[in-house]
Amino acid sequence: MESENILGIDVGATGIKGAIVNPKTGALITERIKIKTPKPATPDAILAVIRELKRKLKFTGDKIGIGFPSVVKNGTVLSAANIDKSWINYPIVEKYSKALRKEVYVINDADAAGLAEMKFGKGKKKKGLVIFLTLGTGIGSAPFKDGKLLANTEFGHLKYKESVAEKYASNSARELKKQSWKVWAGELNTYLKMIDFYLSPDLFIIGGGVSKDFISYKRYITLKTPVEPASLQNAAGVIGAAMAADARMII
Repeated sequence: MESENILGIDVGATGIKGAIVNPKTGALITERIKIKTPKPATPDAILAVIRELKRKLKFTGDKIGIGFPSVVKNGTVLSAANIDKSWINYPIVEKYSKALRKEVYVINDADAAGLAEMKFGKGKKKKGLVIFLTLGTGIGSAPFKDGKLLANTEFGHLKYKESVAEKYASNSARELKKQSWKVWAGELNTYLKMIDFYLSPDLFIIGGGVSKDFISYKRYITLKTPVEPASLQNAAGVIGAAMAADARMII
């Protein structure tokens, strides 16, 4: 039976990306379109962007998967670190399903990207504990034990120095402080060593925009645990969101 194509949406702090995806193969059926995240990024404002992506991509299917930068449980948004505070306790699945007249499934954005990378990327067939990290505006995390996701972790908010880890080791921290790859990678290396000490993973996979620049900072990462760049890069979020919708994941 041919797989149903699904609209995958990746909501980020700076941009909202969308593409129609074959969730069984991970292939993008359309181009991936990006629209700037509105400010303030309220529920109604983000809904308007998703409607625009749906229109531009001419999506006529039944299911939409959304990767969202928050803890999402039972279809409700429970945190708002890098989005508008009006999202807290917002029943996104119920509201968006009604507004878009589609079956809407919502999953944490890092969890979505991790699902894609574990199925179609560097994590494929990997056993043991794999920790997938997205380094962007913040730090998203998705740990997998023998391929099974532990959803809604927030390793980017672990206590680190004067604040939390994502204020030092995210890509936005590097850009804000105008750091060289060497200086920033020193922070990343210390952060990874901390997680390595706590959890003893078998593999780290680095996703997000800096995955494509891995060669620039690889030599400054000194962990014994293998650290590899994600292979799907910025397409992972939309692919994983579609996969979550295909699997009817209610997290």
